[in-house]
Amino acid sequence: MKASQLKQLQKGQTDLLDLLIVGSGFSGLCLALQMQRAGKRWHLVEQAASLGGTWRDNHYPGAACDIPSNLYSISFMPNPEWTRLFPPQAEIEAYMNRCADQGGIRPGLQFNARVIRALWNETDLCWRVTLADGSELRARALALGTGGLSRPRMPQIEGLERFAGTLFHSARWRHDVDLAGKKVGVIGTGASAIQIVPAIAAQCGSLTLFQRTPAWIVPRQDKAVSAETQALYRRRPWRQRLNRALTYARLESRMFAFRSAPWLLKLAQGQVLKFIAAKVRDPVLRRQLTPDYKIGCKRILLSDDFYRALRQSNVRLVNQGVVRATEHGVITADGQEHQLDVLVAATGFLVTDAGAPFEVIGRDGVDLNQVWSAGPQAYLGTTVAGFPNLFVMTGPNTGSGHNSIIYIIEAQTRFVLKALQALDRAGVAAFEPRADVQQRYNADLQKRLAGSVWNAGGCSSWYLAADGSNRVLWPDYTFRLRRSLSSFDWQAFHAIGATA
Repeated sequence: MKASQLKQLQKGQTDLLDLLIVGSGFSGLCLALQMQRAGKRWHLVEQAASLGGTWRDNHYPGAACDIPSNLYSISFMPNPEWTRLFPPQAEIEAYMNRCADQGGIRPGLQFNARVIRALWNETDLCWRVTLADGSELRARALALGTGGLSRPRMPQIEGLERFAGTLFHSARWRHDVDLAGKKVGVIGTGASAIQIVPAIAAQCGSLTLFQRTPAWIVPRQDKAVSAETQALYRRRPWRQRLNRALTYARLESRMFAFRSAPWLLKLAQGQVLKFIAAKVRDPVLRRQLTPDYKIGCKRILLSDDFYRALRQSNVRLVNQGVVRATEHGVITADGQEHQLDVLVAATGFLVTDAGAPFEVIGRDGVDLNQVWSAGPQAYLGTTVAGFPNLFVMTGPNTGSGHNSIIYIIEAQTRFVLKALQALDRAGVAAFEPRADVQQRYNADLQKRLAGSVWNAGGCSSWYLAADGSNRVLWPDYTFRLRRSLSSFDWQAFHAIGATA
């Protein structure tokens, strides 16, 4: 297609967006802010009634981030008002809404708008996206900001539907349920559970924590940010930027141990064992809470009060998996029945085995979820062969086990903008990564991950797909992924509708 034909095709199509964004978590928010600053025609649809993504939905007691606040924020929208070193959920959600207001993007946000299908139209060379109300939006490019931590995973327990008490997932917390004096059970000992248990233990009549596998937990060392520090950050923003840079460097340095110095991980593991011994005096309980796999195999968790909560007289750790539910409780693998009034599933999310939460139909009628049925993969974790002008935010192998995901999101956002600019400069309607380039890229990733602590650390984690491959983590320093996303190289892509 010649450039003149392309212009004619798009002439008068006043409803054609440069970019349609699905999801209003940090990915969608960052994209919208940058598209607004660049003067692009964009629109964002969100199935919920407000923005926030993970930080809107995960409002369970004690919910907070495990990345320091000055780094877990958008670089060009600093927040001198953080009240704690590690930001609590309510402050993060409020910060995101403030970014939307300050960035002037509210008019482009459409809430209560659930996408049911996205189709690449090979005639018009654009995406046609259908909403649940039957309306349709059209865009040159489509960005999926639906996230890997958006679809809760309920435990596969026989007879769970028979439980007559109150059952809910931690990401769908029922604040209308009074826990005072109740027999409460929590399934899981991951990132959510170690925050929930200390937050609710005192009000429960009894709290039973069901654990399959213990986690490596290190001190969080959270503290309040003083009014003087907040005032300093307002007066001298460079001080907050410096703190952010130093925090990034400190967290990034941990990759040296993960990637190049396993002896450092062994040393760290010894220090954590000392921490457990100091906090848990009961030898039986300490043994139950001590992992038998290498530190780093699963995400290392941070808490100052989890072990202390387990010492409360009304809290009990059951080191058995739940296998069956009854009307009045659950039965663990040892055959014991536990009477419960409330059961909380802190069992994580569908990550490696979940594609898009709706149909995404690319070139030649190919469905993204079918393509990814054996495990998701992309080029640079952002673009997918067979799906022109599609961007997957926080896509396969972009996760960080040691640093802030917002750093990666910003890198992806800049790549999206560079790709759209490259299309304009070349007079090209669309692009997609070459299949051979994508295949080599992912083969190299899996080769680098094969012997890593995440794949060979002796644990079963949500990082791993059913076939044992790691489709979640980036196996290197985050600045190297950022560098890979810093430019748009046409040699890795096919041009569609290019100038003849």
